[in-house]
Amino acid sequence: MTAMPKKLLTVIEFIEHAQYPAIYKSLGFDVTVEWQVRKAVTLIRKIKPDVIVADFYFQSDFRDRLSNLESLLAATQLSKDSKILVFYEPHNITALDKVRERMVIDAALPMPSTDEAIKTVLQGWL
Repeated sequence: MTAMPKKLLTVIEFIEHAQYPAIYKSLGFDVTVEWQVRKAVTLIRKIKPDVIVADFYFQSDFRDRLSNLESLLAATQLSKDSKILVFYEPHNITALDKVRERMVIDAALPMPSTDEAIKTVLQGWL
């Protein structure tokens, strides 16, 4: 009997990351793509992904948080089995580190990232 493919939810907020689902599929993941964090939070509860890939961006004008990512990460805290990969802009590393102090992020890759770097992280979770 063949093992079921692992489920990967990718939350794409930066259009240049739209090519990455092809990488995920090439590794054998069953890929779900979402463009809005709010809808992704609902999907996390529904599909219980093994891996979640999301973009991080820092906005100083957020009133009660540092980034787009915190709502998504809060939803993942209930699913301890999910691995989280985050893409970030290098100039935002300090803000990302502050989020990582409070919430689990299993891996973070600076943008731009190579296909090889992405594959290396994800292959470790297969």
